[in-house]
Amino acid sequence: MAADSAPLLAAVHSRFIVVGGGIAGVTCAELLAAEFPSDYILLVTASPVIKAVVNFRQVSRTLEEFDVEEQASSVLEKRYPNIKVIQSGVKWLKSGEHKIITEAGEEHAYEKLCLCAGAKPKLITEGNPFVLGIRDTDSAAEFQKRLGKAKRITIVGNGGIALELVYEIEGCEVIWAIKDKAIGNTFFDAGAAEFLIPKLSAEKPEPPLACKRTKYTTSGGTPESEMEEGAAASPGKIGSALGPDWHEGLHLKGAKKLSHKVHIENLCEIKKTYLQEEFQQLQKRSLAFPKAQQDKGDAETDEEPWPVYVELTNGKIYGCDFIVSATGVVPNVQPFLDGNNFALGEDGGLKVDKCMNTSLPDIYAAGDICTTSWEPSPVWQQMRLWTQARQMGWYAAKCMAADTLGEPVDMDFSFELFAHVTKFFNYKVVLLGKYNAQGLGSDHELMLRCTKGLEYIKVVMQNGRMLGAVLIGETDLEETFENLILNQMDLSRYGEHLLDPNIDIEDYFD
Repeated sequence: MAADSAPLLAAVHSRFIVVGGGIAGVTCAELLAAEFPSDYILLVTASPVIKAVVNFRQVSRTLEEFDVEEQASSVLEKRYPNIKVIQSGVKWLKSGEHKIITEAGEEHAYEKLCLCAGAKPKLITEGNPFVLGIRDTDSAAEFQKRLGKAKRITIVGNGGIALELVYEIEGCEVIWAIKDKAIGNTFFDAGAAEFLIPKLSAEKPEPPLACKRTKYTTSGGTPESEMEEGAAASPGKIGSALGPDWHEGLHLKGAKKLSHKVHIENLCEIKKTYLQEEFQQLQKRSLAFPKAQQDKGDAETDEEPWPVYVELTNGKIYGCDFIVSATGVVPNVQPFLDGNNFALGEDGGLKVDKCMNTSLPDIYAAGDICTTSWEPSPVWQQMRLWTQARQMGWYAAKCMAADTLGEPVDMDFSFELFAHVTKFFNYKVVLLGKYNAQGLGSDHELMLRCTKGLEYIKVVMQNGRMLGAVLIGETDLEETFENLILNQMDLSRYGEHLLDPNIDIEDYFD
C-alpha cells in the first residue's frame, strides 16, 4: 500500500503498541501499563471511546461476569498516566521495520505490537441501505433510530445478537429467519430451544430502573445515543464490539402498538433481497405476517408496500422496513495484510500460538481478530465472545511482558475449560466445556433435567465422565459441574441419579 501524498510525521518510538479500543485491546494495554509503569503504552483506536471492563466478578475458578462500560479515552489515560491513546485507524503495518502508519499520517515504531482490531459483521449483502449489521455501539444506535419508525423487520441469524433482539423488541412485527431447525443453535440444542420458546410470547418483566451502561459525551459534545452511524469511528471503520447487556439503555420499540410478535422461519436462508421498485416491476407476491395457529398453505397476501423484501430459500417472500443481518462476524485483518505474510486460520483470523504470537516476529494478536492454533484442552474451544476477548487480551500482555523480561510464562488457566455465562430471554445461561458435544463423535450421551419455566439442565457424558454442560435458570450447579469436568471423575456409578432433583449434588461432590 503506497502512502498518501500527506507527509509522514517523524516516527515516534513506543516499547509497546496495542491496536484496538475494544475489550481485548484495553485489557492488554492496562496490564502492560501496570507491568511497565515507566514505559509509554500506545493504544491506537479508530473510535473516540474505549471499552472498559467494570464490575468484574469471579463466579468460579473459570467463570467470570463483568459489565462493559464505554468511556472517553481520557478516562483511561487518567487511570494509567503511561497510556497514550491515539484516535486513528491503522493505514499500514510495516512489520519488517517494526512500524505502523496511522491514517492521520503519523508513524510509530514499536518493540512489540499487539493487534486487537476485533471483527466486522458478515452481512448477507453489501451496499444495501436496508440491510443493517449490529456489531458496535454506532450500529446499535442506528438500529434503535430505524426501529422507532418500523412496523416490521426481518432478522437473519441465530447467534447471540439475534437471540437478544427477538426477545427485546416490542411494537414491531419480527420475521426471524434461521438456517437451523431450532433457535440458538450456536449455544444450545433443540431441547433448550423448546424450553426458551414460550418466553417469546410471555409478558416481559419490568426493566431495571438503573441502567448498567453509563452515558458519556464525546469531545464534540454529542451524546453517543444521538450520534449518526459512523460518528464514533473513521469512515469505513468499525467501532469496538458490543459487550454484555449491550441492549440495556436502548429503546427497542417499533411504531406499532403491540408487544411481542415474532414469527420464526427455520431451515432457510435469504435467497434474494428486492427494493420496492424492483419488487413491484417483477410483480411478485409477498406474504402477510402469519397469524397464530395459521394453517400451512393458508398464508395471506400482503398488499402493503414495503421498502425492502426478502425472498427465503423456502420460497416465502416477506416485505419489511429493514433487515438485520446477525449472521456472525469475520476477523478484521484486512488493514494489516498488505506486504505482511501473516499465517491465517481457516476462519480468516491471524493465527496465534500458545503465547499469542502471530507468525511475524514481535507481533501478537488477541480477541476476535485472532485464531488459536495450539492444541487446545479437550474441554476448551475458541468462540468470539467478550469473555474470551478479555482473557486473551490479559494473557497476550502477560506473554509480551514475559518475553520482554526474558521470563517463562505458563498458559493461562482460563484456556483449560470453556466457560461462559450470559443471559437469554431473561434466563441466566451457563455454558461449560463441550456443552454441545462439539467434536465428540457419536459415543457420547446426554443427561437432561427440565422444569418448565424454571430450569433446563443438560450434561454431556463420555465414558462415564462429564465433558460439558448447559445450565439455564438459577441452578447453582455451575461450580460443581465445573469441578467435575476439570477433575474428570468417573461418574458411572451415579447413573441418572446425577441429575436427581432430590439429591443435593453440590454437597455430594464437595
